Amino acid sequence: MVAENAGESLASKVSKVEGFKAASRHLRGTIAEELAAPTAAFPESDHQLLKFHGIYQGYDRDSATELKQAGADKRTEFMARIKAPGGLMSAEQYLAVDALAQKYSQGRLRITTRQGLQFHGLAKQDLWATIHGVNRALLTTFGACGDIARNVTATAAPIEDAVHRRIRADAVMITNALFAKTKSYHEIWIGDEQIKPAPADEPEVDPLYGTTYLPRKFKIGITAPEDNSIEVLTNDLGIIALFDGDELQGYVFAVGGGLGMTHNKAHTYPRLGSYVAFIEPDDLLDAVKAVVKIHRDWGDRVDRKHARLKYVVDALGVPRIKAEMERHLGKPLEDPRPFPALKIKDHSGWHPQGDGQWYYGLPILSGRIEDKGKVHVATALRRVLSEVKSRPVFTPAQDVIFADVAETDKARLEAILVEEGVTLPGFETLLRRFALACPALPSCGLALTEAERVLDDILVDIEGVLKRHGLGDERIALRVTGCPNGCARPSVGDIGLVGRIPGHYAIYLGGDFDTTRLNARVFERVPMAEIGRTLEPIFALFAAERTAGEGFGDFCQRWGLDRLAETVEGAQTADAAE
Repeated sequence: MVAENAGESLASKVSKVEGFKAASRHLRGTIAEELAAPTAAFPESDHQLLKFHGIYQGYDRDSATELKQAGADKRTEFMARIKAPGGLMSAEQYLAVDALAQKYSQGRLRITTRQGLQFHGLAKQDLWATIHGVNRALLTTFGACGDIARNVTATAAPIEDAVHRRIRADAVMITNALFAKTKSYHEIWIGDEQIKPAPADEPEVDPLYGTTYLPRKFKIGITAPEDNSIEVLTNDLGIIALFDGDELQGYVFAVGGGLGMTHNKAHTYPRLGSYVAFIEPDDLLDAVKAVVKIHRDWGDRVDRKHARLKYVVDALGVPRIKAEMERHLGKPLEDPRPFPALKIKDHSGWHPQGDGQWYYGLPILSGRIEDKGKVHVATALRRVLSEVKSRPVFTPAQDVIFADVAETDKARLEAILVEEGVTLPGFETLLRRFALACPALPSCGLALTEAERVLDDILVDIEGVLKRHGLGDERIALRVTGCPNGCARPSVGDIGLVGRIPGHYAIYLGGDFDTTRLNARVFERVPMAEIGRTLEPIFALFAAERTAGEGFGDFCQRWGLDRLAETVEGAQTADAAE
């Protein structure tokens, strides 16, 4: 359902979460009081409000069954997410966050697919100290989750030219402009001690978000066509900056991207953004707010699984979306201008920054910053940012870039990584370099099966198959998620593995490496141990029948997904007959 001003006209039918927001006193709820209570968890109403503050409440699913059988409560845990537009952070800020992680989350951090950082495994009694510490480092978790504009992604390349400087500045400007106008976050988390909320003196209605904020999350990304590493079309609002040399011409807005869906619910589906309009440079922020208002006023507030902006775009149509933008802006908008094809760039290894310094991209599998066995990723980052003049930039591929490195420090930086057992770029397969996985079990309550914890096993399986067919150096984008909500963007790229039931995955094929085309489901409920065996006949066909320079996803699309399924079925029948 899509209804104008849904938060008002459907007040008697709205989802339970809409009620929590309406009664929240500008996102306060009883969070401050509950923080002081000797309980392990928050009530459901505060749990939903905590998301706006950058916090998710969950539980350890590994121990849940055993505890239930023993008659004990689940072990409640919290995730807190830092909002860092464009993945930008100083070395000092990162080291402060690292110190908090060592104290409160077993020394572990995780880079997100939206260029933020996450703490996992936080206890309720440590939440205030963690969030307070983040803010003392001049960072924030506010708006990193919840029904609000999330972290604005931008090209992570720290290149010092007019294009990259403007994109970074725009990402920060948009982020700052879209914070909700409530003092609740400051009252609860930033004071010198845990206090109860002071009486509110902010406006009764948020000037952008209204009384109940947005129907669901709202994601924004901004980049230039030559670097689509943020996968711009997967955002609710994708902004493509067009330049003529160093001169900004304006922006093309792509509206209605989003990859989440629900199995067996056809009214939910992944979608890439539609090109709607060209925006003049001076109109950027007003145009962004216009799209946010369209989501606010037209989004579905009854069915949260159908509440993203993409469904509004499909219900109203692109011409109506453009007309609504024009109404909010008070002026006509130009149709989208043509621009070069979107391309994914590889930022791993050394690259000149354009100012005499260098940047170094370090792939980190699943973005997991921790010390495990002989591989000390957390210690390596800590040492690099303490011993080498540099700063981190986090990427949408869950990797880190060390920026501002002097020529004389390049060897020292790599030596630190080697000393801590970290694999340097160029020593891993391209499949591994570009693979993404969501956290899934044990921390995500939505996961149907594993993702991050089995990613290495899946990679080893597929790497072996590729090597047998002479494809070991092939650039293939693999995405693995434990459920269909799309956190690791499984609906774009060459291969998507989406959790179906415990230990089984749906296999999606036929996207493209540059993420400008959705893939489609080819196989359903494939056991994890059979993924490589299922894909092998397709890889064999790809090796034999590809055209020059053709990517794997492009080949799958050209060959036909039904024919690929038939190829696999024939190979399996032949194997069974032997």
